[in-house]
Amino acid sequence: MEPIFAAEGSQEKAEMARLTSFVGAMAVGDLVKSTLGPKGMNKILQSASGDGINVTNDGATILKSIHLDNAAAKILVNISKVQDDEVGDGTTSVCVLASELLREAEKLVQAKIHPQTIVEGFRIASATALKALEGAAEDNGADPAKFRNDLFNIAKTTLSSKVLSQDKDYFANLAVDAVLRLQGSTDLEHIQIIKKAGGKLTDSYLDEGFILDKTIAVNSPKRIQNAKILIANTSMDTDKIKVFGARIKVDSTGKLAELERAEREKMKAKVEAIAAHGITCFVNRQLIYNFPENLLAEKGILSIEHADFEGVERLSLVTGGEIASTFERPDLVKLGHCDLIEEIMIGEDKLIKFSGVAAGQACTVVLRGSTNQMIDEAERSLHDALSVLSQTVRETRIVLGGGCSEMLMSCAAEEAARGVAGKKALAVEAFARALRQIPTILADNAGYDSSDLVARLRAAHYQGQKDAGLDMNNATIESMHKLGVTESYKLKRQVVVSASEAAEMILRVDTILRSAPRKREAH
Repeated sequence: MEPIFAAEGSQEKAEMARLTSFVGAMAVGDLVKSTLGPKGMNKILQSASGDGINVTNDGATILKSIHLDNAAAKILVNISKVQDDEVGDGTTSVCVLASELLREAEKLVQAKIHPQTIVEGFRIASATALKALEGAAEDNGADPAKFRNDLFNIAKTTLSSKVLSQDKDYFANLAVDAVLRLQGSTDLEHIQIIKKAGGKLTDSYLDEGFILDKTIAVNSPKRIQNAKILIANTSMDTDKIKVFGARIKVDSTGKLAELERAEREKMKAKVEAIAAHGITCFVNRQLIYNFPENLLAEKGILSIEHADFEGVERLSLVTGGEIASTFERPDLVKLGHCDLIEEIMIGEDKLIKFSGVAAGQACTVVLRGSTNQMIDEAERSLHDALSVLSQTVRETRIVLGGGCSEMLMSCAAEEAARGVAGKKALAVEAFARALRQIPTILADNAGYDSSDLVARLRAAHYQGQKDAGLDMNNATIESMHKLGVTESYKLKRQVVVSASEAAEMILRVDTILRSAPRKREAH
């Protein structure tokens, strides 16, 4: 048969296509498997140039950084990204569960069971599992004290698998305080994270208000109370004629001086217009040259130049001001307000702190640590915790961690398999086995005897001990209620939904078509 594809185009059919997909997805699962859980290990990611190094055990960060050729592997990378955007944590779990589902599916396909039958079985199993998960979920949203304790436990559980696990109580408190200040908003823009190398991780702290990583201009007042802030994005560097950028024909140097004088007058008028707003602090996105800086200082206005775009945006958000570019109508410009602006020192650096800002939800987390890699990883860990907490404030239901929820869903799926007629029952059982792999991997990563532990955990669940899970410190089966190992219901639900959808999608593949690479024509 003549090939119908252009030269170098290719196709893989049926068994080969399926095998390629399974192998790729399983390889990705195996890659991140060892980072799962409180005893998970880190990976070093080194860029091609060799100078950028990341040390992390965050599934999404690892998968984003590697370039894959396999189509099924890319799907797993995508579900982990979605998990990161949607909930913030569980990025490794979702990849591992999807790859375990495909590992089970591969055995069934080899036993000559049609992929569509497996998909139907998986659907029955995931619906049953999610129903069991919902049944086990608790909701303490109405009781603020209990709910805060839930949030604290969720933050501790999230952080225990990260670099911050040694000081998880400290950072869990910090994360809960930051999120409760948001008052139900999931917009983490209000929480600013500033990273400064030096000190140790526990030197990190939560500061009420807003910290801008800039210095105050020379001669400006260094401390202002009850500040009125004008936030602007305007050029304040035109009082000198830029000789390189302008072509001017003059017949004497006096004329040049006149031109300069005119420019200075224009700048003076602009400063007068700015001062007419009755402000005590002027923050500009662009440079402020010495002349306007001095004029502003003479009027007792504190000026801050070159505040980066993100800083300006966030500052306008938290102080309640608008970013202005023209100053002819002071009555139309909304000014920002805060109780106190002062200069503070963190390590060796000077920064500007805005206290008592209009949006009381705003706060700044200052992260300290011995190396930049350590601080970067701490920021990723904290971001995960903040994301999960902000989602939990909205969806207040919680479930138990430590392999408890997975075993609960696995038992429910096994029970359901008994009532399913036909080959689909095998797929339902396979789904239950895949869910059981999560506690198995948790135990394996800690170096415990996973076969024994998981068998005991399963027995405990069948004996009606519905809160039984793995105690990762003592290699025993314990009540997760007692240990306070809690996770967000939304997170667990999203993991199961995403993993089963991705597995179904890859299972349905029977042909892979690769287009011919584009030819580069020589000129």
